[in-house]
Amino acid sequence: MTAEDYLEGKVILIDKPLTWSSFQAVNKLKYILKRKYDLPKKFKIGHAGTLDPLATGLLIICTGKFTKKITEIQAQAKEYTGTITVGATTPSYDLETEVDATFPTEHVTEALILETTKQFLGEIDQKPPVFSAIKKDGKRLYEHARAGEEVEIAFRKTTIYEFEITRITLPEIDFRVTCSKGTYIRSLAFDFGKALQSGGYLSALRRTKIGEYSVNDGVSPEAFEKSLE
Repeated sequence: MTAEDYLEGKVILIDKPLTWSSFQAVNKLKYILKRKYDLPKKFKIGHAGTLDPLATGLLIICTGKFTKKITEIQAQAKEYTGTITVGATTPSYDLETEVDATFPTEHVTEALILETTKQFLGEIDQKPPVFSAIKKDGKRLYEHARAGEEVEIAFRKTTIYEFEITRITLPEIDFRVTCSKGTYIRSLAFDFGKALQSGGYLSALRRTKIGEYSVNDGVSPEAFEKSLE
């Protein structure tokens, strides 16, 4: 690989580690590539779709002229696996914030769980979490949330193509979902808990695919750095 290759454009598949932000992962690769190839200061690099720090999995990073492909890659269907913990909710709909309410789970059976998934297939209305990066009144929603400000969030249409339950060990429910761009799996976890007449939050998440790109072909930032040696 040469500097020219990365300037012309490369698609790099990274398996993002837990607690890393997507921004951190991009910066790490930028640093690695600039150090290795003495690339220009304005070298273009970016990711095709954010992953929360508490999620792991596929982060697609585009370099050089391929940064123009980011919008096209982002528009593709995504696949995730993860865990919903029922019987409680958190303000962020995941483990970023503490449990704020608990609910009964005695009535939650395997049959009820499997039946409830059907409500979420196809086009659904979804409210993004208050702890998200969407802008409202010039500020990101999580900034409003952290400041304790009440914000009215509009529903958005999204599509769930597949929703498969892969393990039930209450309070944990493992799943695999394929969905359209703009789907919040945290909101799906919260809404799913509500539909079970309990509560729910996302306790683990891994992005496994974006379109034809798979995390099985991805490498850690460290492994990527080693591959250039």
